[in-house]
Amino acid sequence: MTQQTTIWTGAFGAEYTRRNTFDAAGLRGLYLDLYGVDRPDMNRRFLDGFDRGIEILEVGCNIGNQLDCLHAAGFTQLSGIELQAEAAAHARQRLPEADIRVGSAFDLPWPDASFDLVYTSGVLIHIAPADLPKAMAEIHRVSRRWIWGFEYDEDSFQEIPYRGHDALMWKGPYVRLWQQTFPDLALVREERFAYRGQPANRDVMYLLEKTRNHGLIGAI
Repeated sequence: MTQQTTIWTGAFGAEYTRRNTFDAAGLRGLYLDLYGVDRPDMNRRFLDGFDRGIEILEVGCNIGNQLDCLHAAGFTQLSGIELQAEAAAHARQRLPEADIRVGSAFDLPWPDASFDLVYTSGVLIHIAPADLPKAMAEIHRVSRRWIWGFEYDEDSFQEIPYRGHDALMWKGPYVRLWQQTFPDLALVREERFAYRGQPANRDVMYLLEKTRNHGLIGAI
């Protein structure tokens, strides 16, 4: 347990889950309000060429908002892991065919190379920078080919106060950190999405591919 996981598994995390429980229309509205682009459109820009039968894991899936978005796009082999047991139970009800487990990014309960694609969406930003290498190593370990992410972007790590808490959110150079930590990762695509009315704040969506076992980046 870290300071952050302790907070997320307690009352603060439960309140986050209640505050971020959306159906498909609600999630679309949230993204349109924040970025002027909805999440399904973002996903299409990165995943449209992917076989819908690839095995996908979301690390930090909460109640399954993003997994549900992928399911609606036709992806069928979906798994997730979530710290909060109550949120994971909700995700199981929402996506009964998905494999949803309770657990931590620091110790993913799957063998090496279990998934074609592993992703996070607003999860790395809540892990202290000193702890990121452990979580990223686990994500890298269970991915056989792709790592996909959507995180709060900045040129260097900056702590951001979050709902009255310190040491609970950071924006940072996540794409660069992935590639510096794991030289076998090649950047396939990245796109930054500025917050509407706040051009200095932005999130980045990125897709990385392991090249060690695949040679040059191949067709999806």
